Amino acid sequence: MKKFNNVTVLDHPLINHKIAILRSIDTHTKDFRELVEEITVLLTYEAFKDVPTQEVEVQTPLEKCKQKMVAENSIAIVPVLRAGLGMVSGVHTLFPTAKVGHIGMYRDEQTLIPQEYYCKLPDGIDKKRAIVLDPMLATGGSAIAAIDLLKNKGCKDIRQMSIIAAPEGVEKLAKAHPDVKIYVAVLDRCLNENGYILPGLGDAGDRLFGTK
Repeated sequence: MKKFNNVTVLDHPLINHKIAILRSIDTHTKDFRELVEEITVLLTYEAFKDVPTQEVEVQTPLEKCKQKMVAENSIAIVPVLRAGLGMVSGVHTLFPTAKVGHIGMYRDEQTLIPQEYYCKLPDGIDKKRAIVLDPMLATGGSAIAAIDLLKNKGCKDIRQMSIIAAPEGVEKLAKAHPDVKIYVAVLDRCLNENGYILPGLGDAGDRLFGTK
């Protein structure tokens, strides 16, 4: 895959270890859900190295000092329904006060084109950094559509975060939105003829919520 300046693929032993368990057909819903949350925490740490901050004065037991803190109300979490919901708690672990919006997309099984069916975003989304969450970045269609929607709402500072990605989807998204930073935990081999990631981990939504 061609290299893009706005794409970061994490290569860390802890993440690789957790993804190995996540992929396994023997990993059941509870463990799968916990692993998604844990991997998301690690992704969030990387994706928010340049999070907006503000300087505050803190009284320690010995003296006052200046300290940087995350700017209040600067973050919005936007999971793509339904699988993106599994990543929200991981982001909230590090940003517990972040507001949450929801974008509903489903992929037409014939055309593979994403269809929007729901959108509810926090007030002032145009002034926040929005992090789009979707465990699987396959064809890239849903991610592009979700980011298009956010930009139409005036959002200018957007991140995309996924756990498993296909080269085809990453390249398509990176070209469509070169101003959006993309963070993925692992880059898989390819898509199959049905648009599913190989080797992948199956359907993330079904495995998160036990619907299969």
